[in-house]
Amino acid sequence: MNEAFRALVLNQKDKNVTARFEDLTVNDLPDGDVLVRVKWSTLNYKDGMILNGLGRLVRTYPHVPGVDFSGEVISSNDDRYKPGDEVVLTGWRVGEAHWGGYGQLARVKADWLVPLPDGLDAAQAMAIGTAGFTSMLAVMALEEQGVSPDLDGEVLVTGAAGGVGSVAVSILSALGYRVAASTGREETHAYLRELGATSIIDRNELTDTSKPLLAERWVGAIDSVGSTTLAHVLSEMKYHGVVSACGLAGGPDLPGTVIPFLLRGVRLIGIDSVMCPYETRIRAWQRLAKELPKEHLSAATTKVALGDILPWGEKILKGQVKGRLLIDVQDCEHL
Repeated sequence: MNEAFRALVLNQKDKNVTARFEDLTVNDLPDGDVLVRVKWSTLNYKDGMILNGLGRLVRTYPHVPGVDFSGEVISSNDDRYKPGDEVVLTGWRVGEAHWGGYGQLARVKADWLVPLPDGLDAAQAMAIGTAGFTSMLAVMALEEQGVSPDLDGEVLVTGAAGGVGSVAVSILSALGYRVAASTGREETHAYLRELGATSIIDRNELTDTSKPLLAERWVGAIDSVGSTTLAHVLSEMKYHGVVSACGLAGGPDLPGTVIPFLLRGVRLIGIDSVMCPYETRIRAWQRLAKELPKEHLSAATTKVALGDILPWGEKILKGQVKGRLLIDVQDCEHL
């Protein structure tokens, strides 16, 4: 079998990365156990960086990007998967070190896949994608550290109108938490309240790092911003508060002090969705299928053809994307 397909291919010349759509065949694909017909993908912040040649995330060109995908197994050398099975892939440096989901076919290791969970279709799985999967991992981390809806106070979500934040707000509110959603975009306030936010916090309120401790405010937090925002949030955590750190849209630095950890027992938990173990992935996807309100997911999703993806890569880096982008990989009309 040497089926032809279309893919977005990145090339690099003189440190400049260019992107164009090309005709490829199965023989062009990297090695792997399972061949998948990709139906849907999505656009994450990391995808935006890769499309624009930032961060040296991709070291070998030519390269097919796309961190996530869902689709149908065509052939498999692994007994866990057979033709016709629907599968989901997030993480494992696919789209970075290994060709990803912005092609109509993909060949990957069986260990990187999970079965599509009951209660989700392939499009919904990618409307969730790495961003939503990361959100669930962050919620699970708060729970494991004892943050429950019964506690007196709000859970703060920073970058709340983005992909991670939107899903986090929706999940937390569905579980009964009081959610404070932080954003710098006034036009998203109504949207965030529809997802279940009980209060809206202007992101400019979360930038002061001049004091190591401020008035206790949050029982928990999910932060996708990093830098001064995370440092400020740590200074406002209640005694034994917990922060799940899962992003760096504002920068990778942390210009704070250890005082919140020493005087208030604040806990900072790092969330890694890339190399997350298989068993944890299965549990997170099963919970997403059951606990994420589908009507919220639909409201948070914009559908885009693969052929129209490039301008969106720049928009997500500028903070101009609301919620999630669902990429129809089989839509070749504009390719």
